[in-house]
Amino acid sequence: MRPILVTGGAGFIGGEFVRQWIAEETSPVINLDKLTYAGNLESLASIADDPRHIFVHGDIGDPECVRQLLNMYRPRAVINFAAESHVDRSIDGPAAFVETNVLGTFRLLEEARTYWKSLPESEQQEFRFLHVSTDEVYGSLGPAGKFTETTPYAPNSPYSASKASSDHFVRAYHHTYGLPTLTTNCSNNYGPFQFPEKLIPLMILNCLEGKPLPVYGDGAQVRDWLYVGDHCRAIRAVLARGRLGEVYNIGGDSEKKNLEVVHAICAAVDALRPGLPHAPCTSLIKYVEDRPGHDRRYAIDFAKINKLLGWKPSRTFQDAISETVKWYMDNESWILSIRNGGYRDNRLGLIDDK
Repeated sequence: MRPILVTGGAGFIGGEFVRQWIAEETSPVINLDKLTYAGNLESLASIADDPRHIFVHGDIGDPECVRQLLNMYRPRAVINFAAESHVDRSIDGPAAFVETNVLGTFRLLEEARTYWKSLPESEQQEFRFLHVSTDEVYGSLGPAGKFTETTPYAPNSPYSASKASSDHFVRAYHHTYGLPTLTTNCSNNYGPFQFPEKLIPLMILNCLEGKPLPVYGDGAQVRDWLYVGDHCRAIRAVLARGRLGEVYNIGGDSEKKNLEVVHAICAAVDALRPGLPHAPCTSLIKYVEDRPGHDRRYAIDFAKINKLLGWKPSRTFQDAISETVKWYMDNESWILSIRNGGYRDNRLGLIDDK
């Protein structure tokens, strides 16, 4: 079968997608990744010798690189995971988010459009451009209600603004040029191989090492948590059966306050590694200055993808969080490789007006 082209496939969600695809599908994967700080080839070690996985070190913002891959491998789909994704980093340095998430997506769309137009009609009809986005483009919810596919965009951080822009470009390329696009907007992901600046892996590692557990503000910000394996199965369902030009929201049906998440991690670490000198791990919780413009609540209504494509999350937060904690305990070499690359757990995203 003709291959698919995955961008950002050495990152957290993209890497899970590639590993899952190789395990459960038959067609090859061309994996294009820039290998920024959050990209890690060790996350792909289990498929490194599989001939159906072809890794290419490159940038979606490099038209020549993308053009060469499209013409060489003639993929039947492009799945775009490539993005700068950390809100705190976007506060410190928004330019990188514009460059990758906006301009990079635009350049990828341009090359995909040219390639698609060059295909025979039968291959044009088969081709898909699937863009992976976030619920943060919708802004902040009140205490009730959920985001749907028709919720107006109201991004509140440089990160979410850059993703909102990329979503609009994808929509425009479908309506203006007819490019067969699909877009997914997901809630907060968690699971193995997540870069440790994100809430869940950061708290796990700090629990294990006896470091403070920094909780922003009052810790009552609410997020809907989605296990990364469930997310990637949803993306595969959209790729296979989604209606062209449509948006599909993907949620985990697991709303939790940030403080609840931290307590769940503490309980799992205490149970899985008894006898830590700083136990119970909740003693490490430290309330710190909140993130500027921190959205209060996100929640996803995934009724559309459930009704039309038959997808729903298979993992509950209660079940999967202990498994995730155990994975980090058992994979110290992966964590060490990231730290050897220069990551030092520093707090980001505080505005210095002095």
